[in-house]
Amino acid sequence: MTARLILICHASTPAVRGSWFPLDELLDDRGKADAAALAGRIPDADRWLTAPELRTRQTAELLGLHAAITPALRECDYGMWRGRSFDDIQAREPAAVAASLEDPAAAPHGGESIMALLGRVADCLAGEQREHTRTIAITHSAVIRAMIVTAIGAPPASFWRIDVAPLSVTRLSGTAGRWNLMSTGRARPAHPGRCAARGQAAANPR
Repeated sequence: MTARLILICHASTPAVRGSWFPLDELLDDRGKADAAALAGRIPDADRWLTAPELRTRQTAELLGLHAAITPALRECDYGMWRGRSFDDIQAREPAAVAASLEDPAAAPHGGESIMALLGRVADCLAGEQREHTRTIAITHSAVIRAMIVTAIGAPPASFWRIDVAPLSVTRLSGTAGRWNLMSTGRARPAHPGRCAARGQAAANPR
């Protein structure tokens, strides 16, 4: 059987618009409006999941989905860089920034390295194949980038060469121990009038 995984990046936040390393912030006004505009246009699924952070849970709620909180989908831990802008860190710690961009095993901020994130995501994808379900997950750009890298077997250093926009949708399919990238882009209507209602009725918080 084939597992289907639809990844939706959370809507925009002050950190996204200001190019900061995120804290556990809420969506900004633009993000809330954009997410609310997509309510009822989300594809059907067997289950709905969300990362534990405020911005992902708020996105799921605005989309009309009662998604189960799933710690494995959590944001990458940027350690001491959380809440700071990339430009500020680049100016104050250029060697640390260079290390983080060039070496996927480096974690100069004291948090989670890209290699550690890729390992966490690989475990998550393996679990999805065991479930053999169609899953929608609301998560973060870093997690989605890591899933794309893992799914297509790209080098870990390619992580930083993938852009994932707020509310973009990435579709993966998995079978027999491998994953394929099916598509990536903006959310589109799938089954108008019943998608969000099914998400509310079928959700099973864990």
